[in-house]
Amino acid sequence: MTFSLNTTVINPDENNKINSVIILLHGYGGDGKDISSLTYNWKRFLPNTVFLCPDGHEICPINPSGFQWFDLSKDEPNYILEQSLIAENKIHKFINEVKEKYNLNNSKICLSGFSQGCMISINVGLTSKENFNCVVGFSGKIINKENLLKRISSKTKMLLLHGELDTIVPSSNLLDAKDFLLRNKIEVETHMIGNCDHHIPIKASSIALNYIKKNFLI
Repeated sequence: MTFSLNTTVINPDENNKINSVIILLHGYGGDGKDISSLTYNWKRFLPNTVFLCPDGHEICPINPSGFQWFDLSKDEPNYILEQSLIAENKIHKFINEVKEKYNLNNSKICLSGFSQGCMISINVGLTSKENFNCVVGFSGKIINKENLLKRISSKTKMLLLHGELDTIVPSSNLLDAKDFLLRNKIEVETHMIGNCDHHIPIKASSIALNYIKKNFLI
């Protein structure tokens, strides 16, 4: 089966049976190969997991060798929301393809992403018909709280991590997202990573791995 998004696939070793999926969504200007570097640490601890790292559906204008989930050329909230909703639909379609290919339901799928990928993961995790296993987000935010509030249809638990020194997506967005999620009775764990800017350090990767392992065992 061919996915609707060009996807870097990291299969389990030794033909291990696949019983869980982690979908990794890259940041603005990145691609699936970039974000797949997370799997180097995670793979040996998740021997029955397939990692799927799709490219965004649009070429990124500031980095034509990379991709974007939504356009940032206009600093207009309504435009950004409109573009992000298009990305959500693309990801929902992709997830349905994944579920069909691997014969797994949402409870066996972790959505994870960095920056833009985190933002889309949060939205998809809360607007699906059923909960995912979990969402793990790095350096993101909630794109539009007013819009998302109207569309919440599931309560996927979340782990959100953010660099304290992030100037691209300021770390205040972590506390803002936590407040929004708790007010809407969504289980959330957060970690502020000290001396860290807009990237995923080893500490954040390790915290995320432990969280995913724990939730895949539930």
